[in-house]
Amino acid sequence: MTENHTERAATAARGSVAGPTVVVLRGEIDLGTATSLTMRLDALTSAPSPDLVLDLREVTFIDCAGLGVLCRTRNRARARAGRLRLVSDSARFRRMLRLVDLGGVFEVASRLPDVLSRPVDAASEAGAGARVALR
Repeated sequence: MTENHTERAATAARGSVAGPTVVVLRGEIDLGTATSLTMRLDALTSAPSPDLVLDLREVTFIDCAGLGVLCRTRNRARARAGRLRLVSDSARFRRMLRLVDLGGVFEVASRLPDVLSRPVDAASEAGAGARVALR
């Protein structure tokens, strides 16, 4: 059985400054956690023009079900004129994305400030700015 830190309740700290919603993921993203994580990310991408940043630096394992969650979240954000960005300093994760032909699909940065400082197009500027930690 996999260690599952993503099924605990999400906590959010909302501010009044417009900006992306940052979701910090920890532990394993696999078949055992994919359903609950999908439900939470679906909620975050349900509004028009979602601007979502997934911080994956504390993710210890991700399998094909986890990649499916990332793809679904990206597709939902784009379908609503939004944006999904990933933060990962893992060379292994980046290599895995390339191996499954997803290397150019996601916006990936090594550090949170790098991904937040990238230009945002007009379609994804809306947002209430939040930081959500899924543990």
